[in-house]
This record gives sequence, structure tokens and C-alpha cells, in this order.
Amino acid sequence: MRYSGGMIHRRAILAGLAALAATRARAQEAFPSRPVTLIVPFPPGGSTDVIARIVAEAMRPSLGQPVVIDNRAGAGGSVGTAFVARAKADGSTIGMGTASTLAINPAAYAKLPYEMNEIVPVGAIAEVPNIMSVHPGLPVTGMAEFIAYAKAAGGKIAYGSSGNGSVSHLMGEQFKLATGTNLLHVPYRGVGPALNDVVAGQIQVMFDNLPTTLQLVDGGKLRALAVSSKKRLAVLPNVPTFAELGLEELDWTAFFGLIAPAQTPRAVIEKLNAALQSALADVSVRERLAAQQATVIPGTPDDFAALIAREAARMQRATQAANIRID
Repeated sequence: MRYSGGMIHRRAILAGLAALAATRARAQEAFPSRPVTLIVPFPPGGSTDVIARIVAEAMRPSLGQPVVIDNRAGAGGSVGTAFVARAKADGSTIGMGTASTLAINPAAYAKLPYEMNEIVPVGAIAEVPNIMSVHPGLPVTGMAEFIAYAKAAGGKIAYGSSGNGSVSHLMGEQFKLATGTNLLHVPYRGVGPALNDVVAGQIQVMFDNLPTTLQLVDGGKLRALAVSSKKRLAVLPNVPTFAELGLEELDWTAFFGLIAPAQTPRAVIEKLNAALQSALADVSVRERLAAQQATVIPGTPDDFAALIAREAARMQRATQAANIRID
């Protein structure tokens, strides 16, 4: 039997495509064949890093490979997130996604080193409440007193943030809009220096994730005025929620989850999500996360995508209302 050159060429292409598909399928079935790198876009010691390490350790049994933490901090989490977006899309490199990197940064920054369509969600991990605290030397014991005191101070009360466009910055500006106060924003390079200065009395107010502030409140070095949880916290039973105080606009929680490069095969994403769900179902993991005041939010990649979209829309409204745009 004779075949035309075109038919032979077409069959060769089809055979090649079939072989490539089979190779990809075998690679996905074998995933992971080596350690998985988890990029944390913030320095060691913060909430994102602590939560990442808890989850990474617990995912190992399901994956059969270690999950290795790689801290790549800078530019409000943008450096590490961009690294994930550019990584090889085979599941070997994944990242921690946060409210800052997935919702606030795209709304606040005119230009980022990554696009949201360059990453895909793997699954949410947990959320933690935020807290507003003040230096204990301020002559206030509650929110109403603070608002009156700040208004009388005429812009002389300063709040610190971990940097322009951070959660603490955005919460401070939203607080000003909601209460009619005129607070001075003082940006720092990270939450640590800002907390040090509010404890020292160099600035007076701080908005931050609860885990990094709780010890200072417990030690009397800061006074808590409100938390952003849905209900009062067992660790701070006498501190009201923002909603209780009529400040629903500040009812924000910080979320954390896993992301991957956009072209990562769906089968790999599902394996990573399955390992994450197994980790989050572990009682010891839940206890360790609870010690960080983190509430587990298990779910599918699509569930996490919906969470990101909802919070991104809210942060877009907040940045526009506060006129925050970082070039």
C-alpha cells in the first residue's frame, strides 16, 4: 500500500502528540518525584511564614516528598509572588498567597511584577483576625474615647503600617474614613519596626494581624481596642469586634492559601489540594493553627478562587475610597 507524503507527515505528527500526551500523563501520575518548594513572600517569623511551615510539614505524608520553605521577601510580597508566577509549571514550585498579594496589591499598585492570570489557586488554608491597638499611655480605654481624643488632637496621632499598600495601611485609611478622624500614616519596612515604635510611644496606633500583636497586648505593652473577628475572641474576651462598635467597614480578616503557576496541570493542582486538605483535617495541625489564632478554611481550588475574587473586589472599593494608588 502506498501513502502520500502528506498522510505520512500527518500520522507522524499525531503519533508525536500522542507520545507527548502520554509522557505528560506519566509525569503527572508520578508527581511529586522530588521535593516541592513552597515560596513564602515574606520574611521568617511572621504569620505567613509560621502558617506555611505548619502546613508544609503536614503535607509531606500525603505527597511522599518534603515541602521545603523558601522565603523570598520584598515589595509587600510581590517579589516572592512574581517568582511563583515565573516558575516551572509542574507543581515543583508553589507559593503562599495572602490577602496582601492576591487582593490588596492588585488594587493598590499601579504596576506589579506579576499578573493575577499568571497564578492559579491551589486551596485556602486559614484566616486570622486583625486587631487595632494603641500605646497604653494614651488616655483612652475604649473606641469612643479614642475617636474623640484623635479628633481633638487634630492630626497629631500617628498610626504605623508595615508599608504603603499593606493591610495595616489600608485598615488605617479605612478607619479614618469610617470615623472622621485625621490620623497620620507612618509607613515602615515591615511590621516588626512599626510595632517596636508603637510600644516605645514613637507612634500611637497600630492595625495588624492578631498573632503578631497578641503577646504585646497580653504583656500590657499595647492596649487592644477592637478585633475584626465575627465574634469576640476567647483570648481577648473583653475586646469588642469592629462590628459591635458600628465599624463594619473594618470587619476584615487576613486569609492565607496556596497558589501555583498558571499553567500547572489540573491533575497536579488536585494532588496538591488533596494533600492540603489532608493536612488541614489533622487535629494537631488545627491545634497549631488555632494557637496562631487562625481558623481553618478548607475547600477546593475553586472555593479559594471565589474567596480571592470576593476579597479583591472589596479591596478595590477600599483603595478607591481611600484614594490609595502606589506608582
